Amino acid sequence: IVIPAYNEEKRIVHTLKRYTEYFDKELKKQYEIFIVINGCKDNTERVVKNFAKKHKVVKYKDVGKVHAKGAALIKGFKIVEGDYIGFVDADGSTPPNAFYDLLKQIGSYDGIIPSRWIKGSIVTPKQPLMRRIASRAFNILVRVLFFLPYRDTQTGAKLFKKKALKTILPELGFSAWGFDIDLLYLLKRSGYKIKEIPTHFYKRK
Repeated sequence: IVIPAYNEEKRIVHTLKRYTEYFDKELKKQYEIFIVINGCKDNTERVVKNFAKKHKVVKYKDVGKVHAKGAALIKGFKIVEGDYIGFVDADGSTPPNAFYDLLKQIGSYDGIIPSRWIKGSIVTPKQPLMRRIASRAFNILVRVLFFLPYRDTQTGAKLFKKKALKTILPELGFSAWGFDIDLLYLLKRSGYKIKEIPTHFYKRK
């Protein structure tokens, strides 16, 4: 699980505690969390280093200042190995049980993404009306321009099988807002099948 971190000293330890406690139980340490530290100006690296000393499943690297979250993720994807490679935001908006649902349900698919906009999803707190309208308008635009069938391309958590992700990695760009779209578009264009499932999402400040 790759986690990009830019100035996350106040949130990253809480997220790491929740994820390690949950996945130690479910996967018996057969997993790795890799923190991509992105030119932080606070003590993110120090708090991650201290946490990693006590939890061997947590690795990290400071990749220096990069242009956007997508660029940090690409650097992380190039480093990590594993049958499944995914990512999640450092703020903990996607709880560990919701991320584990991705692993349990990926099945024969090449990738799987959580959606806040399909039946069965739980979003807390409920987003304001204008935010929902803007999100749906953006999604319609993505569908029209890129023929992507997904209801939600922007949730900050996704999981892929190693072969699929590593295959498209050389072509993957890192625009500030288009990273997830580029990622899903390249996978679709390469013939990989991506599943979309409902999720639990807790909006953090």
